[in-house]
Amino acid sequence: MTNKKKKEFIWDGNVRDAALTILLTVDKSQAYSNLLLNDTIEKYNIKDAKDRGLLTELTYGTLQYKYTLDYYLEPFIRGKVDLWVRWLLRLSLYQMHYLTRIPAHAAVNEAVEIAKRRGHKGIAATVNGILRSVLREGVRSMEDITNEVERLAIETSHPEWLVARWVEMYGYAQAGEMLRENNIPPLQTMRVNTTRVTVDEALQILEREGVKARRSEVLPECIHLMSGTAARTSLFKKGFATIQDESSMLPATVLDPQPGERIYDMCAAPGGKTTHIAEKMNNEGKVLASDLHAKKLNLIDENVARLGLDIVEAIPLDGRKSADLLGEASFDRVLVDAPCSGLGVMRRKPDIKYTKREEDLANLQTIQLALLDNAVRILKPGGRLVYSTCTVDRTENEGTVQAFLAKYPQMEAEQMTLPTSLMDKQQNGMLQVFPQDFGSDGFFVASFRKKGE
Repeated sequence: MTNKKKKEFIWDGNVRDAALTILLTVDKSQAYSNLLLNDTIEKYNIKDAKDRGLLTELTYGTLQYKYTLDYYLEPFIRGKVDLWVRWLLRLSLYQMHYLTRIPAHAAVNEAVEIAKRRGHKGIAATVNGILRSVLREGVRSMEDITNEVERLAIETSHPEWLVARWVEMYGYAQAGEMLRENNIPPLQTMRVNTTRVTVDEALQILEREGVKARRSEVLPECIHLMSGTAARTSLFKKGFATIQDESSMLPATVLDPQPGERIYDMCAAPGGKTTHIAEKMNNEGKVLASDLHAKKLNLIDENVARLGLDIVEAIPLDGRKSADLLGEASFDRVLVDAPCSGLGVMRRKPDIKYTKREEDLANLQTIQLALLDNAVRILKPGGRLVYSTCTVDRTENEGTVQAFLAKYPQMEAEQMTLPTSLMDKQQNGMLQVFPQDFGSDGFFVASFRKKGE
């Protein structure tokens, strides 16, 4: 079923066609779905909130359940189909199986129309036949899969190697809970810029704009949006708040920077944690933010300017070489938010779970330890070093911490000051947050003190 004259996508108000284009681009170019989604909304000026919401749901939902959808479709597909046709079938079945407010026959009819526009009548007839067969016969049961790990992998649409790894690390029940949580859309969360407004004032501003929001029960400067779009609020545009996942606010919370101190954020772009640090210092002192990729520094500068902070300096620098350039014992506190597999943010970037390989995780630890080597040298005696990742993998987290402490006897794990609800979750100066804990990203934080005064 080859179609060499597939037509180029042109936005005509068809949300499903737009979702299909995004899904194809993610597959072919290994592009990030969240960036493509935002680019599509901006490029075609999709203003209607319902259209934006449906486009987001169709894109993420189809990606989230790719393996599950393939399992359901497999008995109905005869022979080879083009990549775009397979994605169209996945997209359509996602609507039919998971979205109750979209009538199944409407999803089928729309798929047939898209197939006609992008292909020809023969392809449209095939798509129609497959989807109507699914409607008649229903999807097959997961109970046919006898292997527990394989069944969990198909049910939650995660690669089998990853499921097996997490089952071994955390047990079947906890791994299953995390895998299912990965498929639930994340909350919209914002961090209030307390140098400019209080949390109460921020909530009042949102209420006046008709946006439903509430205080977080975990972090005092975090608010949850129950409606609206965070980036379109005046709270964000005026620099009164930052869009940031709640777990991502933990590193600066643990670092606990004080006004007047000299702080180094080693892997800083796009600046969410950098600006959080500056806000916690009440914009008094010095925050040096660096990133290996110079072009990403603009993102830090933009965030700093929007929030009205003036104690941040952003420089291009490889953290693995930072000690030689910045000097020994020159900072009161250092944050190493290290490059990692990103396995804790899969609900925001579902494409990650299909592109990561197990061998990638071991390679990352070498980079993480090299960054920590430099952080030790830069940190003043008595100073605090915080290591964080947005992953839930023990090799990158506890494994890296253990290797680090074995190498540096002058560093000791320290008890963290955390919100009450998280205090009993830390162990030996380490905190692992899972997506199911309070609906945030999976995140890891460890805190160390350098001996001496």
